[in-house]
Amino acid sequence: MSHDDAPFEIHVHGDVKLRSDVDFDTLQDALKPLWKYAGARSLADGATSFYEDEPGIRFDPRQHLLQMCWTVQGDEDFRHQLDELCMTLNELSETGAQIEVTFFDVQFDEEDEDAGRESRDDFVLLFVGPTPEAIMQAQRNLLVEDVVHLMERHFDGAELGGVVSEIDKLFTDRFTALTSSLELGKPPRSPGGGGAGHGGGRRPRHLH
Repeated sequence: MSHDDAPFEIHVHGDVKLRSDVDFDTLQDALKPLWKYAGARSLADGATSFYEDEPGIRFDPRQHLLQMCWTVQGDEDFRHQLDELCMTLNELSETGAQIEVTFFDVQFDEEDEDAGRESRDDFVLLFVGPTPEAIMQAQRNLLVEDVVHLMERHFDGAELGGVVSEIDKLFTDRFTALTSSLELGKPPRSPGGGGAGHGGGRRPRHLH
């Protein structure tokens, strides 16, 4: 697949803790939606990022950790790879984790910005995990981190225990509702499929 004239640079970023029995071959099969999209014939061939300063896709067998900081050129059709990626990683993951996917509009430049035109940049936040509860736990942890970071501009961290308790209550109620419904075997709509969010301004590309 050629992406020479692709309108986006797509950055995939996240760390996923894997089960101890997951080996390279199993992971290679699970990540096929990514490396095949990049036009590679194997994970080893497709793990290199479009940018040399990014580590790409790495598997640490000692820590049983998948690390992704990987950019590929592509189009909107890359979104079709994400559902399959989440389903396969759900089966291999040990704990809940978040994966950030950022679409950078390569055709947007300073002249467009000065003219007041909007870029087609987009940001998708995905969650994977072995169970709906693990996925919700990852969601909860990220929300607590974001809320505490925001509120610590105005309050001391020790004052925010009540806020964290309310967040915990919301997720407890959500999980209770989930387990009592027929959706028990499926990830919740928001955690499983991720959510597209548009932030103010352009997101900087990850540099590591």
